[in-house]
Amino acid sequence: MKVIIPAAGTGTRLFPHTHTKPKSMVYIAGKPIMGHILDRMIDLEPEEVILIVGYRKELLIPYVDEHYGHVFNIRYVDQDERLGLGHSIYLTKDAVGNSGIMIALGDMIFKSGYLDFYEQHKNNGQCSGSIGVREVDEPQKYGIVELEPESSCIKQLEEKPANPVSNLGIAGVYFIQDTPLLFHVLDWMLENNIKTRGEYQLTDAMQEMIKRSSRFKTFTVSSWYDCGHAESLLETNRVLLDEKEYSNGEYEIVDSVIIHPVAIGDNVRVVNSVVGPYASVASDTFIENSIISNSVIGERTHISKVNLQSSIIGDDANLVGKHNSLNIGDSSSIEF
Repeated sequence: MKVIIPAAGTGTRLFPHTHTKPKSMVYIAGKPIMGHILDRMIDLEPEEVILIVGYRKELLIPYVDEHYGHVFNIRYVDQDERLGLGHSIYLTKDAVGNSGIMIALGDMIFKSGYLDFYEQHKNNGQCSGSIGVREVDEPQKYGIVELEPESSCIKQLEEKPANPVSNLGIAGVYFIQDTPLLFHVLDWMLENNIKTRGEYQLTDAMQEMIKRSSRFKTFTVSSWYDCGHAESLLETNRVLLDEKEYSNGEYEIVDSVIIHPVAIGDNVRVVNSVVGPYASVASDTFIENSIISNSVIGERTHISKVNLQSSIIGDDANLVGKHNSLNIGDSSSIEF
């Protein structure tokens, strides 16, 4: 089985951080998002990992090669035009051949490893593929699955429906055994310009496969961590730091307090400050006279004289505050 990870998008919901890097290279809980995704695939031992790259690929490819090139057989496929998830998968046709595939989105981190998902897929028995699902509160924001009432097979798939017929949301991980039919359908969609909201949707391709007698089943994804926007990124940072003890780098602490859980990179210097809980600080950063909690701090950043909470600071930033001197009378109330 081969693994496909689409990671070519610009990540507009994470601007300004994705102005200078792809979304999968945004730092969180000790490493880029892509690092967390690939860590969870090691036990799966895939035949090959196919990364679909595009926007700022010159930052993603060296990181993956350096940290995971000795772990996986890795192939890169370029997506120059972002025309939807279905289009990105179609570009891997020659790389996939007739192999079965797992598709894992490049901005989703799952609590379970992918090996657990694969075992659930195998337990589904003979089928064209399996889709990870989870009950969601706002189904109109997701791809939605409707099941046959008399079986465990999927009756219908629809991308972000205005009137959802179920609350089973597609979780962003797919197993497809009948790849020849998938690529045949995707080719048909591109030839006939079949789009939804201006993009070639993988959901539409799989629905067409069902119309052509394919049988898809589901498996349950207990929880996923969305890294698509700032609020969810900070929540994911907290969850990941709570899950395990991260091996911190070599850093220097001077007259400071570290409150775990934190993730601190190499060559970080912390002076007269409090860092944590739930702080991720990337390498080569200098923090002085500051308090930082529930925040993500990028590489080579200088932070001085600030109190940061629920903040995301990018790479090479310089953030300097100003200490205040106050003379406050009785019954006063002041907020900064």
